[in-house]
Formats: sequence, C-alpha cells, structure tokens
Amino acid sequence: MALAPLPVQPADVPWPTQAWPVGELPPSLQRARFDALLTQAFEGDGVGETHALAIVQGGKLIFERYGEGHGPDATYPSWSKAKSITQSLVGMLVLDGKLDVHAPAKVREWSAEGDPRGVITLDQLLRMSSGLKFVEDYVPGSVSDVIEMLFQSGKGDVAHYAASLPLEHAPDTFWSYASGTSNIVARAAGEAAGDLKAFMQERLFGPLGMTTPIPKFDAAGTFIGSSFCYASARDFARFGLLYLRDGVWDGRRLLPEGWVDYARTPTFQQPGASELGYGAHWWLGIAGEGSFSANGYDGQFTVLVPELDLILVRHGATPLDKKEALAAWVGQAVDCFR
Repeated sequence: MALAPLPVQPADVPWPTQAWPVGELPPSLQRARFDALLTQAFEGDGVGETHALAIVQGGKLIFERYGEGHGPDATYPSWSKAKSITQSLVGMLVLDGKLDVHAPAKVREWSAEGDPRGVITLDQLLRMSSGLKFVEDYVPGSVSDVIEMLFQSGKGDVAHYAASLPLEHAPDTFWSYASGTSNIVARAAGEAAGDLKAFMQERLFGPLGMTTPIPKFDAAGTFIGSSFCYASARDFARFGLLYLRDGVWDGRRLLPEGWVDYARTPTFQQPGASELGYGAHWWLGIAGEGSFSANGYDGQFTVLVPELDLILVRHGATPLDKKEALAAWVGQAVDCFR
C-alpha cells in the first residue's frame, strides 16, 4: 500500500517557530456537524472531559478552544504521545550515525552470550514486535507491568524493569503494545546522545520553538519515553507539523530522509491484536486511511492527516469505557473537513 504524500509548507505561510500564523476555518467545513461535535466534546460527557482542542491546516492555526480552567499556556500530559517524541530522538541519532535501528539493540540486561533477547533490534522495539513479556493494563488491581514500572517497584529505573522481563514470543513474530519497550529505546537513545535532556532541547524543542515541554526522567537518568513529556497544545501541534512536513523545519532537515515514512509504514499484527494499525511508535488510521497519530492514555491525541494538510490536537480526561467513543469522535471531527 502506497503511503499518502506528505504536504509541503505553503510558501506564503511562515513556520510557527515564534508564533502560530492564524487562519480561518475553511468554507467547505461541515459547520453544523462540527459545532455539534464541539458541544459533545466540551459540554457533554460522551467522550469525557475535553481540556484543549487545537486544529492546524495549511500550516496555520485555524481553530482553538479550551475547557474551563485550561488555556493555551497550560501544559498537558502526553502519556503515550511521548513514544512518538522518543521515536523522533532515535531518528536524529540515526541521522548522526549514532544508532542503527536494524542492528541488535545494546541492552546490558541481554549482553550474556546466548541470551535469546540479544538479537532484538531497535526496529522491533519501535514496532512493538520485540516478543518481550509485558502486560499493558491500566485497571487497578489487575496484573500490570506498566503500573509496576511507572509507579511501583520499577519507577526508579524503568528501562531496567522492562529489559529484565523474559521473551514470550520470538522477536518479530507477535505484535503487543508495551510501554516497557519505549523505555528501553529511550535509555538506548540517552546512552547514544550522552545528555538526552540537552539533546532534546538543542535538536528538537529549540529548533521548533517548543518552549513548554517538560520531559520527565527517572532516578537512573532515563527519559520516561513511554509516558511523560508535558507540553502545551500548540507545542504538540508544532511537533506534529515536523512530521507532517516530512521531518523538515524551515528549510532544515531535522529527521533523516524517509524517517517519517518509516514511522507510518504498517507493522504486522496478528488478527485481533488492535483496533488501529501501528507503524514505528506511531498509530495508524484513526482519522481515515493515510492518517497517523501520537495517542496517549486518557484521551491525548496529535492526529496528522496528510490529505487535508491537517493536524488535530486534543487533550482531556477520558475514562477507558469511553475510549472507543472518543476515537470515533476524532475521526468524525476530522471528517468535517473533507
């Protein structure tokens, strides 16, 4: 399947490094439907609470609305949207020649001769196909590696917790979404970069004009790349624009050529594994064929739609029992622009 072409920045639209250029909602917008969806999001309870909604089209901020007590200067939790940020950092280190995603990952817990985990590559980790055992369950009282890793015995060294788990499947044979793999990747990125916090600022946040990000690190010094990078909705939209523009920002290539296509190339999933497709630390298809997105727990989204040159950022608090309703809402909101 061919990937949807990525749009270029219009020549007459400045990059939002300093401030977002502002535009109008398009005349073709299905306005009544869009307004009804806004009412549902901000005044109803069908998709939980919506705290922030920002929409960018053609490189311009064309719509922005915030819930009570929230605003454009507030920082919002990324949850697993941080995984896509982690993927960008790996790309920059690939560009520098410091990482090779197709080589076995350098993971100290797997370094013993004959350890079956020693063949796992960064690519397999990024594609959630490492085969490592990991229970991704957010229901209190259930067996949950993600809760144990982030909040209990593993929180001081999240990558060590995840890397210490055994293989459950042969690498590259079974897809299973696992936050632990993202923290193994984040530690590898940190070791390659030397000072990952400074690297983020110098290579990602600074060039894009992202002034609000707050990445969290554990006691071992690892970026908790599975879950924790707070930022404003406008800054999450800046990050989205970098990917919608194929890793180029204001004439400068920040991500390797082909890296965005790598992120959105579908990964094999066994039947019934997920309601959405998955690429390399990016989700696929939430807003129709060709769309790709950074998705986070509790209803955090940065959705990219190449065919419409559109970015939708949504933050809020959506309980698990309304997760599917919110995913449908995102698709319907984007569909109003078709």
